[in-house]
Amino acid sequence: MYGDDETARRILQDLGDTWAVVGLSTNRRRAAYGVAEVLQRHGKRVVPVHPKAETVLGEQGYASLDDIPFDVDVVDVFVNSNLAGPIADGATRIGAKAVWFQLDVIDEEAYDRTRAAGLDMVMDRCPAIEYGRLR
Repeated sequence: MYGDDETARRILQDLGDTWAVVGLSTNRRRAAYGVAEVLQRHGKRVVPVHPKAETVLGEQGYASLDDIPFDVDVVDVFVNSNLAGPIADGATRIGAKAVWFQLDVIDEEAYDRTRAAGLDMVMDRCPAIEYGRLR
């Protein structure tokens, strides 16, 4: 587990309400969909980022982080570990405040780069689980 409880709590409670969820599609069976629902229940605006740029949970989707025309506070990553590093770099590029790599999404070099760039980051954790655990 990467990122301490204090960092996870800060991301969930203090860093802003706009979360870009990379990998979120209309497929309700995918973990990203369920986590996005939990984020919405906690007052977060969920922005789907997926090549199909589908509208999900009432929010317009975008094909990439660079396509989002407004500020994003947190980038939540639901992709294979080998694809996650460039997404973390993209989060830095667009001025996000934090990056969250989901369970089993691990890229230690991306973690180090993101933290060195001044962003908060947790890796190999799930915000839906952490909301309950960190209360």
